[in-house]
Amino acid sequence: MAYNKTERHQKSYRGKSDWRNGDEKTVSREPREEEESSGLVIGRNAVRELLRSGRSIDKIWIRKGELEGSIIVLVAEARRMGIPILEVEKAKLDSVSGFAPHQGIVAMAAEKEYSSVEDILKIAEERGEKPLIVVSDGITDPYNLGALIRCAEGVGAHGLILPKRRASGLTPLVSKASAGAIEHLAIAKVSNIVSTLESLKKQGLWVYAAEAGGQNYYDTDFSGGAVIVFGSEGDGVSKLVLERSDFVVSIPMYGKVNSFNVSTAASVILAEASKQHHKKA
Repeated sequence: MAYNKTERHQKSYRGKSDWRNGDEKTVSREPREEEESSGLVIGRNAVRELLRSGRSIDKIWIRKGELEGSIIVLVAEARRMGIPILEVEKAKLDSVSGFAPHQGIVAMAAEKEYSSVEDILKIAEERGEKPLIVVSDGITDPYNLGALIRCAEGVGAHGLILPKRRASGLTPLVSKASAGAIEHLAIAKVSNIVSTLESLKKQGLWVYAAEAGGQNYYDTDFSGGAVIVFGSEGDGVSKLVLERSDFVVSIPMYGKVNSFNVSTAASVILAEASKQHHKKA
């Protein structure tokens, strides 16, 4: 990311280290189920009613080999709505559901309703400000995402954009890690980050990728409409997003460590962008 003094392939978080304390622990692709159980909806009838309710759903787990009967109908409806479907073994579903009777399906409802990208732009317009938007490009750790949300809200960003797949959604763990900021920030979830960035660029916004090897963040002009992308724990900003970014920005590192965690980096870069956006003429 933007906070590494070495080349991209040498980043310390390439090995998916735990960014919360710097230890070389493997980052789980999904949060511990027992800590996010308040957002779970378990069983076929319950999931059916959740789908009918129109409430935001981050993902649905189904048991491998269970595509039969009413499950087929539920999966088809979920796919029509663009909800990620994860096929897992029975042991995973048992663990997710706390060993409650799950009938081969469990859903994770979002902690809050998602906004649209248009909603985020409208917030900036209503405030009479140029848009300042944060993008999470595949952050999977809920603690990192929650901290990023807190940083974005704290500097006055108008919203945050998440991808639908291969990333953490708005789980209870994310809400907890955000320390309440999730309630005050518009958050959109999109099917394709790249196409969303292209659309925002056509509307006059500049895209900045926070990644190694770029220009120093404090020498960067963020004063116009800005979209700042922070990448995943393992791979940083994705190649396709980098290719479509107008600028790559970095935090120079002068100590022995060669990187910051994502929320620390975000606080540094977003504070500078916010300062420029709120600077008196």
